[in-house]
Amino acid sequence: MGFTETPRTAQAGTVESMDCLVTISASGERRQIEISGGGVSRFRAAMEQKINQVLDGLGSSENIAISVQDNGAVDTVLGARVEAAYLRFRGVIDA
Repeated sequence: MGFTETPRTAQAGTVESMDCLVTISASGERRQIEISGGGVSRFRAAMEQKINQVLDGLGSSENIAISVQDNGAVDTVLGARVEAAYLRFRGVIDA
C-alpha cells in the first residue's frame, strides 16, 4: 500500500445508534483524544486504550487529534472506525 499526501481531516462511522463517528485531523501536539457520548463517563479508559492500541498497531507516530462521538459502539466497531479514519487520513484508502 502506498501513501499519498495526508489530508487535513478524515472520518469514519456514523452518528447512528450502536455506532460512532471518528474524526482524525492533524494536530500541533502529540496524539490527542477527545471522546463524547452517553457512555463516556463509564468507558473512557477502555475506549482510549482501544484507540491507542489500534493507532499503535498501524504505526501511527503523527501529531494527530482524534475525536470520537460515541453512540453505543462496541469495542470492535470503535476499533474498525479508528482504523478506517486513520487509513483515510494517511491517504491509503478513499473516503
